[in-house]
Amino acid sequence: MTTDRDGEKPRRQHLKIADICMELGIARSTFYDWRAKKTAPRCIKLPNGELRVRRIDFETWLDSRSERDR
Repeated sequence: MTTDRDGEKPRRQHLKIADICMELGIARSTFYDWRAKKTAPRCIKLPNGELRVRRIDFETWLDSRSERDR
């Protein structure tokens, strides 16, 4: 795998559901519950039926759930 100019490996642009679940520390069923409630990050459905989430959509989704100081 190539590295970027800072010498770090670039992050993948599309995440698998397993990657998201691992990063958030949740069960796969929790992700699908969120998806059914339309609160999960926006997904892309591939021709083979698998789902992917764009990294930018995931980051935006996380940011939208952060608590704001009042």
